[in-house]
Amino acid sequence: MASQTYLITGGSGFLGINLIRFLLENGHTVRSLDLLEFDYPEKDRIQSVIGDIRHKDTVDKIMEGVDIVVHCAAALPLYSKEEIYSTDVEGTRIILESAKKHGVKRVVHISSTAVYGIPDHHPLFETDKLVGVGPYGEAKILAEEACVQARKDGMVVPIIRPKSFIGPERLGVFALLYDWALDGRNFPMIGSGHNRYQLLAVEDLCDAIYLCATKETSIVNDTFNIGAKEFTTMKEDYQVVLDKAGFGKKIIGFPAAPMIWALRVLEFFHLSPLYKWVYETACEDSFVSIEKAERILGYVPKYSNKDALLRNLQWYIDHQKEFEGKSGVSHRVPWKQGILGLAKKFF
Repeated sequence: MASQTYLITGGSGFLGINLIRFLLENGHTVRSLDLLEFDYPEKDRIQSVIGDIRHKDTVDKIMEGVDIVVHCAAALPLYSKEEIYSTDVEGTRIILESAKKHGVKRVVHISSTAVYGIPDHHPLFETDKLVGVGPYGEAKILAEEACVQARKDGMVVPIIRPKSFIGPERLGVFALLYDWALDGRNFPMIGSGHNRYQLLAVEDLCDAIYLCATKETSIVNDTFNIGAKEFTTMKEDYQVVLDKAGFGKKIIGFPAAPMIWALRVLEFFHLSPLYKWVYETACEDSFVSIEKAERILGYVPKYSNKDALLRNLQWYIDHQKEFEGKSGVSHRVPWKQGILGLAKKFF
Protein backbone atom coordinates (compact mmCIF):
# COMPACT_ATOMS: atom_id res chain seq x y z
CA MET A 1 0.00 0.00 0.00
CA ALA A 2 1.17 3.55 -0.75
CA SER A 3 2.73 5.39 2.14
CA GLN A 4 0.31 7.49 4.19
CA THR A 5 0.85 10.08 6.91
CA TYR A 6 -0.59 8.90 10.21
CA LEU A 7 -1.19 10.99 13.31
CA ILE A 8 -1.26 8.96 16.52
CA THR A 9 -2.75 10.78 19.50
CA GLY A 10 -1.30 9.36 22.69
CA GLY A 11 1.73 8.22 20.73
CA SER A 12 3.94 8.02 23.80
CA GLY A 13 1.61 5.55 25.48
CA PHE A 14 1.57 1.77 25.47
CA LEU A 15 -0.70 1.36 22.46
CA GLY A 16 0.82 4.41 20.77
CA ILE A 17 4.38 3.10 20.65
CA ASN A 18 3.32 -0.38 19.52
CA LEU A 19 1.20 1.12 16.75
CA ILE A 20 3.94 3.52 15.68
CA ARG A 21 6.41 0.63 15.36
CA PHE A 22 3.82 -1.31 13.35
CA LEU A 23 3.24 1.62 10.98
CA LEU A 24 6.95 2.32 10.49
CA GLU A 25 7.49 -1.34 9.60
CA ASN A 26 4.77 -0.91 6.96
CA GLY A 27 6.50 2.09 5.39
CA HIS A 28 4.30 4.93 6.64
CA THR A 29 5.11 8.45 7.84
CA VAL A 30 4.14 8.92 11.48
CA ARG A 31 3.41 11.86 13.75
CA SER A 32 2.74 11.63 17.48
CA LEU A 33 0.86 14.03 19.74
CA ASP A 34 1.12 13.38 23.47
CA LEU A 35 1.46 15.23 26.76
CA LEU A 36 4.58 13.18 27.45
CA GLU A 37 7.86 13.21 25.58
CA PHE A 38 8.28 10.47 22.97
CA ASP A 39 11.40 8.90 24.49
CA TYR A 40 11.68 5.66 22.52
CA PRO A 41 14.51 4.60 20.15
CA GLU A 42 12.21 5.42 17.22
CA LYS A 43 12.09 9.13 18.13
CA ASP A 44 14.33 10.16 15.20
CA ARG A 45 12.07 8.33 12.72
CA ILE A 46 8.86 10.22 13.49
CA GLN A 47 7.65 13.76 14.12
CA SER A 48 6.66 14.00 17.76
CA VAL A 49 4.92 16.97 19.36
CA ILE A 50 4.43 17.43 23.08
CA GLY A 51 0.95 18.87 23.32
CA ASP A 52 -2.60 18.47 24.55
CA ILE A 53 -5.49 17.19 22.43
CA ARG A 54 -7.66 19.69 24.34
CA HIS A 55 -5.80 22.62 22.75
CA LYS A 56 -7.30 23.39 19.34
CA ASP A 57 -4.32 25.35 18.03
CA THR A 58 -1.92 22.52 18.83
CA VAL A 59 -4.18 19.95 17.20
CA ASP A 60 -4.74 22.09 14.08
CA LYS A 61 -1.02 22.61 13.64
CA ILE A 62 -0.09 18.91 13.67
CA MET A 63 -3.16 17.91 11.63
CA GLU A 64 -1.88 19.67 8.48
CA GLY A 65 -1.19 17.10 5.77
CA VAL A 66 -2.37 14.09 7.77
CA ASP A 67 -4.11 11.26 5.90
CA ILE A 68 -5.27 9.10 8.81
CA VAL A 69 -5.67 9.74 12.52
CA VAL A 70 -5.63 6.95 15.09
CA HIS A 71 -7.07 8.47 18.24
CA CYS A 72 -5.56 6.54 21.16
CA ALA A 73 -5.17 9.39 23.67
CA ALA A 74 -7.34 9.07 26.76
CA ALA A 75 -7.33 9.86 30.45
CA LEU A 76 -7.48 6.47 32.14
CA PRO A 77 -9.79 5.51 35.03
CA LEU A 78 -7.30 6.47 37.76
CA TYR A 79 -7.40 10.10 36.62
CA SER A 80 -9.85 12.60 38.13
CA LYS A 81 -13.38 12.83 36.76
CA GLU A 82 -12.66 16.31 35.37
CA GLU A 83 -9.52 15.11 33.56
CA ILE A 84 -11.36 12.11 32.13
CA TYR A 85 -14.26 14.15 30.75
CA SER A 86 -12.16 17.00 29.36
CA THR A 87 -9.71 14.62 27.68
CA ASP A 88 -11.86 11.70 26.59
CA VAL A 89 -14.92 13.68 25.50
CA GLU A 90 -13.88 17.24 24.67
CA GLY A 91 -10.50 16.11 23.36
CA THR A 92 -12.18 13.64 21.02
CA ARG A 93 -14.51 16.35 19.70
CA ILE A 94 -11.55 18.64 19.02
CA ILE A 95 -9.70 15.87 17.15
CA LEU A 96 -12.78 15.14 15.00
CA GLU A 97 -13.42 18.81 14.22
CA SER A 98 -9.81 19.41 13.24
CA ALA A 99 -9.66 16.25 11.13
CA LYS A 100 -12.75 17.33 9.22
CA LYS A 101 -11.40 20.83 8.69
CA HIS A 102 -8.12 19.46 7.30
CA GLY A 103 -9.69 16.86 5.02
CA VAL A 104 -8.34 13.82 6.87
CA LYS A 105 -9.47 10.60 5.18
CA ARG A 106 -10.24 8.61 8.34
CA VAL A 107 -10.19 8.88 12.11
CA VAL A 108 -9.90 5.49 13.79
CA HIS A 109 -11.25 5.93 17.31
CA ILE A 110 -10.02 3.61 20.06
CA SER A 111 -12.87 3.14 22.49
CA SER A 112 -13.23 0.41 25.14
CA THR A 113 -15.43 -2.51 26.10
CA ALA A 114 -15.98 -0.54 29.30
CA VAL A 115 -18.89 1.02 27.38
CA TYR A 116 -20.85 -2.18 28.06
CA GLY A 117 -20.67 -1.68 31.83
CA ILE A 118 -21.30 -4.80 33.91
CA PRO A 119 -23.41 -6.88 31.51
CA ASP A 120 -25.90 -9.64 32.25
CA HIS A 121 -25.04 -11.83 29.25
CA HIS A 122 -22.14 -12.96 27.05
CA PRO A 123 -20.78 -12.70 24.50
CA LEU A 124 -21.33 -9.01 23.99
CA PHE A 125 -22.21 -7.70 20.56
CA GLU A 126 -21.69 -4.25 19.07
CA THR A 127 -25.46 -3.72 19.14
CA ASP A 128 -25.78 -4.29 22.90
CA LYS A 129 -26.86 -1.50 25.23
CA LEU A 130 -24.11 0.85 26.42
CA VAL A 131 -23.97 1.42 30.18
CA GLY A 132 -20.90 3.22 31.49
CA VAL A 133 -19.54 2.34 34.93
CA GLY A 134 -17.82 5.32 36.52
CA PRO A 135 -16.51 8.46 34.76
CA TYR A 136 -14.28 6.51 32.36
CA GLY A 137 -17.07 4.28 31.04
CA GLU A 138 -19.46 7.22 30.78
CA ALA A 139 -16.88 9.37 28.96
CA LYS A 140 -16.09 6.60 26.49
CA ILE A 141 -19.79 6.40 25.56
CA LEU A 142 -19.99 10.17 25.03
CA ALA A 143 -16.83 10.05 22.89
CA GLU A 144 -18.40 7.34 20.74
CA GLU A 145 -21.50 9.49 20.33
CA ALA A 146 -19.29 12.29 18.99
CA CYS A 147 -17.79 9.81 16.49
CA VAL A 148 -21.22 8.65 15.34
CA GLN A 149 -22.25 12.28 14.82
CA ALA A 150 -19.08 12.86 12.77
CA ARG A 151 -20.08 9.93 10.55
CA LYS A 152 -23.46 11.58 10.00
CA ASP A 153 -21.56 14.70 8.97
CA GLY A 154 -19.79 12.73 6.25
CA MET A 155 -16.61 11.58 7.97
CA VAL A 156 -15.16 8.06 8.01
CA VAL A 157 -14.74 7.16 11.69
CA PRO A 158 -14.25 3.47 12.50
CA ILE A 159 -14.72 2.75 16.21
CA ILE A 160 -12.76 -0.08 17.84
CA ARG A 161 -13.79 -1.52 21.21
CA PRO A 162 -10.79 -3.55 22.39
CA LYS A 163 -10.68 -5.86 25.36
CA SER A 164 -7.88 -5.23 27.88
CA PHE A 165 -4.76 -5.46 25.75
CA ILE A 166 -1.26 -6.44 26.77
CA GLY A 167 2.19 -6.73 25.24
CA PRO A 168 5.52 -4.84 25.10
CA GLU A 169 5.50 -1.65 27.22
CA ARG A 170 2.33 -2.70 29.11
CA LEU A 171 2.53 -2.41 32.88
CA GLY A 172 -0.35 -0.85 34.79
CA VAL A 173 -2.46 -3.36 36.69
CA PHE A 174 -0.69 -6.35 35.06
CA ALA A 175 2.53 -5.37 36.81
CA LEU A 176 0.87 -6.52 40.05
CA LEU A 177 0.56 -10.06 38.71
CA TYR A 178 4.09 -10.15 37.32
CA ASP A 179 5.64 -8.61 40.44
CA TRP A 180 3.94 -11.10 42.75
CA ALA A 181 4.73 -14.05 40.46
CA LEU A 182 8.43 -13.22 40.20
CA ASP A 183 8.57 -12.69 43.97
CA GLY A 184 7.42 -16.28 44.44
CA ARG A 185 3.98 -15.42 45.79
CA ASN A 186 0.58 -16.92 45.26
CA PHE A 187 -1.78 -14.47 43.57
CA PRO A 188 -5.24 -13.62 44.94
CA MET A 189 -8.24 -13.51 42.65
CA ILE A 190 -11.63 -11.92 43.25
CA GLY A 191 -14.05 -14.85 43.18
CA SER A 192 -13.33 -18.42 42.14
CA GLY A 193 -11.52 -17.53 38.94
CA HIS A 194 -13.79 -19.84 36.97
CA ASN A 195 -15.15 -16.91 34.96
CA ARG A 196 -14.02 -16.38 31.37
CA TYR A 197 -12.23 -13.06 30.85
CA GLN A 198 -11.02 -12.28 27.36
CA LEU A 199 -7.80 -10.36 26.79
CA LEU A 200 -6.08 -9.11 23.64
CA ALA A 201 -2.48 -9.03 22.40
CA VAL A 202 -1.47 -5.52 21.36
CA GLU A 203 -0.10 -6.93 18.08
CA ASP A 204 -3.58 -8.20 17.23
CA LEU A 205 -5.06 -4.80 18.10
CA CYS A 206 -2.56 -3.10 15.77
CA ASP A 207 -3.65 -5.49 13.01
CA ALA A 208 -7.31 -4.55 13.60
CA ILE A 209 -6.52 -0.83 13.56
CA TYR A 210 -4.61 -1.22 10.30
CA LEU A 211 -7.52 -3.08 8.72
CA CYS A 212 -9.78 -0.15 9.67
CA ALA A 213 -7.25 2.26 8.19
CA THR A 214 -6.76 0.43 4.89
CA LYS A 215 -9.91 -1.53 3.99
CA GLU A 216 -12.63 -0.06 1.79
CA THR A 217 -14.42 2.97 3.23
CA SER A 218 -17.79 1.32 2.75
CA ILE A 219 -17.04 -1.47 5.23
CA VAL A 220 -14.87 0.17 7.87
CA ASN A 221 -17.17 3.07 8.80
CA ASP A 222 -18.64 1.02 11.62
CA THR A 223 -18.01 -0.23 15.17
CA PHE A 224 -16.03 -3.38 15.95
CA ASN A 225 -15.30 -5.46 19.04
CA ILE A 226 -11.70 -6.71 19.10
CA GLY A 227 -10.35 -9.44 21.39
CA ALA A 228 -8.56 -12.76 21.56
CA LYS A 229 -10.28 -15.72 19.94
CA GLU A 230 -8.84 -18.34 22.33
CA PHE A 231 -9.28 -17.91 26.09
CA THR A 232 -10.30 -20.13 29.00
CA THR A 233 -10.99 -19.14 32.63
CA MET A 234 -9.15 -16.39 34.47
CA LYS A 235 -7.68 -18.93 36.89
CA GLU A 236 -6.35 -21.14 34.11
CA ASP A 237 -5.08 -18.32 31.90
CA TYR A 238 -3.34 -16.39 34.69
CA GLN A 239 -1.85 -19.55 36.19
CA VAL A 240 0.54 -19.79 33.21
CA VAL A 241 2.33 -16.70 34.57
CA LEU A 242 2.91 -18.32 37.97
CA ASP A 243 3.97 -21.55 36.30
CA LYS A 244 6.48 -19.67 34.14
CA ALA A 245 7.89 -17.93 37.25
CA GLY A 246 8.76 -21.40 38.51
CA PHE A 247 8.00 -21.20 42.23
CA GLY A 248 5.11 -23.67 42.22
CA LYS A 249 2.65 -20.97 43.32
CA LYS A 250 -1.07 -20.87 42.56
CA ILE A 251 -3.91 -18.51 41.77
CA ILE A 252 -6.05 -18.44 44.93
CA GLY A 253 -9.70 -17.49 44.71
CA PHE A 254 -11.48 -15.56 47.46
CA PRO A 255 -15.21 -14.93 47.96
CA ALA A 256 -16.07 -12.02 45.70
CA ALA A 257 -18.51 -10.00 47.83
CA PRO A 258 -16.22 -9.30 50.84
CA MET A 259 -13.24 -8.60 48.59
CA ILE A 260 -15.24 -6.12 46.50
CA TRP A 261 -16.46 -4.32 49.62
CA ALA A 262 -12.91 -4.18 50.98
CA LEU A 263 -11.62 -2.78 47.69
CA ARG A 264 -14.37 -0.16 47.65
CA VAL A 265 -13.23 1.05 51.05
CA LEU A 266 -9.56 0.98 50.05
CA GLU A 267 -10.32 2.91 46.84
CA PHE A 268 -12.24 5.53 48.83
CA PHE A 269 -9.16 6.10 51.00
CA HIS A 270 -6.81 5.95 47.97
CA LEU A 271 -5.06 2.86 49.33
CA SER A 272 -5.67 0.55 46.37
CA PRO A 273 -4.44 0.70 42.75
CA LEU A 274 -7.61 -0.94 41.48
CA TYR A 275 -10.54 1.12 40.23
CA LYS A 276 -14.21 0.22 40.26
CA TRP A 277 -14.57 -1.21 36.78
CA VAL A 278 -11.61 -3.57 37.38
CA TYR A 279 -12.70 -5.04 40.69
CA GLU A 280 -16.44 -5.00 40.00
CA THR A 281 -16.00 -7.07 36.82
CA ALA A 282 -12.99 -9.22 37.76
CA CYS A 283 -15.15 -12.08 39.07
CA GLU A 284 -17.63 -11.97 36.18
CA ASP A 285 -17.52 -13.35 32.68
CA SER A 286 -16.23 -10.70 30.31
CA PHE A 287 -15.93 -11.48 26.64
CA VAL A 288 -17.12 -10.02 23.38
CA SER A 289 -18.05 -11.49 20.05
CA ILE A 290 -15.37 -10.75 17.44
CA GLU A 291 -17.42 -12.37 14.67
CA LYS A 292 -18.26 -9.03 13.04
CA ALA A 293 -14.60 -8.00 12.81
CA GLU A 294 -13.67 -11.43 11.48
CA ARG A 295 -16.42 -11.37 8.86
CA ILE A 296 -16.24 -7.75 7.71
CA LEU A 297 -12.61 -6.73 8.32
CA GLY A 298 -10.96 -10.12 7.89
CA TYR A 299 -9.56 -9.84 11.44
CA VAL A 300 -7.57 -12.96 12.41
CA PRO A 301 -6.10 -12.79 15.95
CA LYS A 302 -2.76 -14.58 16.30
CA TYR A 303 -2.50 -14.85 20.09
CA SER A 304 -4.53 -16.53 22.84
CA ASN A 305 -4.89 -15.08 26.35
CA LYS A 306 -2.09 -17.37 27.54
CA ASP A 307 0.19 -16.38 24.66
CA ALA A 308 -0.39 -12.68 25.33
CA LEU A 309 0.22 -12.98 29.09
CA LEU A 310 3.47 -14.92 28.62
CA ARG A 311 4.77 -12.51 25.97
CA ASN A 312 3.98 -9.58 28.27
CA LEU A 313 5.69 -11.36 31.21
CA GLN A 314 8.84 -11.90 29.15
CA TRP A 315 8.94 -8.22 28.21
CA TYR A 316 8.48 -7.34 31.91
CA ILE A 317 11.41 -9.57 32.87
CA ASP A 318 13.65 -8.18 30.13
CA HIS A 319 12.96 -4.55 31.08
CA GLN A 320 12.44 -4.76 34.85
CA LYS A 321 15.42 -2.60 35.74
CA GLU A 322 14.12 0.29 33.61
CA PHE A 323 11.06 0.92 35.77
CA GLU A 324 12.33 0.03 39.23
CA GLY A 325 11.13 2.67 41.68
CA LYS A 326 8.69 4.15 39.17
CA SER A 327 4.91 4.17 39.57
CA GLY A 328 1.94 6.20 38.42
CA VAL A 329 -1.50 6.01 36.81
CA SER A 330 -0.67 5.21 33.16
CA HIS A 331 -0.18 1.80 31.51
CA ARG A 332 3.52 2.55 30.93
CA VAL A 333 4.49 2.33 34.59
CA PRO A 334 3.51 -0.07 37.38
CA TRP A 335 0.53 1.21 39.33
CA LYS A 336 1.16 2.06 42.97
CA GLN A 337 0.32 -1.08 44.90
CA GLY A 338 -0.77 0.80 48.00
CA ILE A 339 -1.90 -1.49 50.79
CA LEU A 340 -1.80 -4.47 48.39
CA GLY A 341 1.98 -4.25 48.57
CA LEU A 342 1.74 -5.12 52.27
CA ALA A 343 -0.79 -7.88 51.61
CA LYS A 344 1.77 -9.58 49.32
CA LYS A 345 3.78 -10.64 52.36
CA PHE A 346 0.97 -13.02 53.37
CA PHE A 347 0.90 -14.88 50.04
